Amino acid sequence: MAIQPTGDRILIQLLESEGKTSGGIILPDVAKEKPSEGKIIAVGKGHLLDDGSVKPFEVSVGDKVLFAKYSGTEVQHRNEQYILVKEEDILAVLQKDKKDKKEK
Repeated sequence: MAIQPTGDRILIQLLESEGKTSGGIILPDVAKEKPSEGKIIAVGKGHLLDDGSVKPFEVSVGDKVLFAKYSGTEVQHRNEQYILVKEEDILAVLQKDKKDKKEK
């Protein structure tokens, strides 16, 4: 069984939050912030407009995104954490910059 979002919803796989501070202090699970970035796994059909047409999404499967911290519905499936959000809750698409390419 796979999860397929309906309508204008997007399924995002949560990325693990950092377990260490920049100073090297290891954080326990209760002190970690709720993750607000993830990878898009699946998308619905799009936003239904008043005239009956469907507006396609600006994001696509595979994009890494930032989303609003307290948005969506959290879902656990096959020991993986996901969140279902509407496109309006996605704040930005994360793109690799020159620094990221050099580190590899």
